[in-house]
Amino acid sequence: MKVLVANLGSTSFKYRLFDLSDESQLARGGIDRIGQPQSQCFVEIGSHREEDTRNVPDHAAAVRLCLEHLMHPEWGCLKSAEEVEGIGFKAVFAGKLSGIRIVNDELLDAMEALADIAPAHNPPYAKAMRQLRQAFPQIPLVAALETAFHETIPPEIRGYAIPYQWEEEYGVRRWGFHGASHRFLGQRIGQLLKREDLRVISCHLGGSNSLCAMKGGVSQANSLGMSPQTGLPHNNRVGDFDPFALPVLMRATGKSLAELLEDLGNKSGLLGMSGLSGDVRDLEEAAAKGDTRADHALKVFTQSIRQYLGAYLTVLNGADAIVFSGGIGENSVRVRHDVCQNLAWAGIELCDDKNQAVKRNAETCISKDNSPVQIWVVPTNEEIIVARQTMQAIRDR
Repeated sequence: MKVLVANLGSTSFKYRLFDLSDESQLARGGIDRIGQPQSQCFVEIGSHREEDTRNVPDHAAAVRLCLEHLMHPEWGCLKSAEEVEGIGFKAVFAGKLSGIRIVNDELLDAMEALADIAPAHNPPYAKAMRQLRQAFPQIPLVAALETAFHETIPPEIRGYAIPYQWEEEYGVRRWGFHGASHRFLGQRIGQLLKREDLRVISCHLGGSNSLCAMKGGVSQANSLGMSPQTGLPHNNRVGDFDPFALPVLMRATGKSLAELLEDLGNKSGLLGMSGLSGDVRDLEEAAAKGDTRADHALKVFTQSIRQYLGAYLTVLNGADAIVFSGGIGENSVRVRHDVCQNLAWAGIELCDDKNQAVKRNAETCISKDNSPVQIWVVPTNEEIIVARQTMQAIRDR
């Protein structure tokens, strides 16, 4: 069974093609600047790579171009589009319509109605899914909602201290996100340590960030709440924030609630604190040269990670492993060091030499040999999780 896994942005389409018979990746590619005169396209099949620019007006056209590349007579890996038995989407939020779902009108309506919860994700996904259902009615579309993995979180951890009806009637609760990544990391660290009962705290750190507490690969807590804007600071999103500051800001700035939410969702986080960039690489370089705001942003970020890490030690009654992943988690020596410093009291002891020596895309243990809690860097693979879930959903329908 061959499954195409799609990762969408408002003007981008990135994909991987998997053969689920052996879970091999057959191809990967992407198209940026969709809807603009010159869209940038690339595809990699084995050792072959093609790049070009052309006009790609919408996501349906992007999928057609993707299939055209995959069926290329000289270097393609498909003989016909009929070999693609499903398209899986790492969708974000549809409220109570969580889980793994065949895309239908009910799901799309729910995603569009809740667009203000995930404004960077829901609109492009819902729009693209509608286009693809019309353009390729023969290919099943599957939405793997990021919230699905966190349905096992206990009610006392998911709940906010709000009027009871808000949760029951309006679904206001800590939903949790990054489900595919945390699911993969929980499964993979269990394989690496050859145990199925591990207490794991996974740190997905990249453009957006979250920590997850897992027991035996099952989610027990996630730092993201009602929306992907909460929890840890993100590259340009605020993270945890007191809503009672909003009236103060409205009076002081003259901005509307919508304008302030736009600032919190797009001009805050590491970018807002530093005034420079939301990219940790830029901030580390600037901090090393004496930029105090960049250094402050990094310290706020790592301290927030430490606070959730400490909380999840209480949720799990300790930990067997800490896992770092994502662009920051896999590549930032400083962030890993700062998060783990002075935690020997909790059995968490980082080896500085191992931390410095981590190689790109490598699974690496970076704790001291006698550390009771193992510390690992593990590249995540959200796409293979979505591919597996897509295959199962199609078989079960």
